[in-house]
Amino acid sequence: MFGEPEEWPCKMIPVAINVVLYPGPSGQRCYDFGQALRQAVDSCEEDIDVQIWGTGGMSHQLQGPRAGLINSEFDHNFLEKFVSGPAEITAMPLFSYINEARSEGIQLVMWLAMRGAMDKKVKQLHRFYHVPASNTAVGNLVLENTGEGKT
Repeated sequence: MFGEPEEWPCKMIPVAINVVLYPGPSGQRCYDFGQALRQAVDSCEEDIDVQIWGTGGMSHQLQGPRAGLINSEFDHNFLEKFVSGPAEITAMPLFSYINEARSEGIQLVMWLAMRGAMDKKVKQLHRFYHVPASNTAVGNLVLENTGEGKT
């Protein structure tokens, strides 16, 4: 995003969430991690600006009999619930993510770590969804806290 790390105008702390080896973390566990992260940020004595990014592909499967399948309806529904109130997608069992978003779609639980660190009510500044030739659904949200209720 900023070029080589020595040029970055900010500090960055990457956090890896396992979605490769089973059992993976539940959406609730990722969301709870985000809430703990928010508490840590809020406890800083210094007045700092913080961005928390959630990453991971949306619905896609790269191998097996369902290879190439995309569930756009699920993806759009996920994006909507992610913004408006993530309780339902946070409570979804991992098998439901795999069934609906395909095997690699389990990566969506990583988004919930970011959402857990935000206010209950957020403002959506940008939303984008696309399925490129790689057959991996891509979503992008830019959200802003509204100051209405911490998660």
